[in-house]
Amino acid sequence: MSDFTTQFAREDGVATARYEQGDTVGFVADVGVGTDATADVVAGTAMVVVDDDQYEFDVPAGDATARVNNGVVTVEVVR
Repeated sequence: MSDFTTQFAREDGVATARYEQGDTVGFVADVGVGTDATADVVAGTAMVVVDDDQYEFDVPAGDATARVNNGVVTVEVVR
């Protein structure tokens, strides 16, 4: 289980997934529509804030992006 999945697994009702497609590694968490969520990646660390809770996890080396859309947090890294 990745650090990403471990952190979100502590929360009730949060579905998570990790995927690899070609050179891309992705992490996805459904934190729920209507939550106040933001995501960013700085220096190899993804930072996700959901309401008053903050989560941080290391991402693989590469060009990383993070976004939140309709309560779904997506962090993608192109290696």
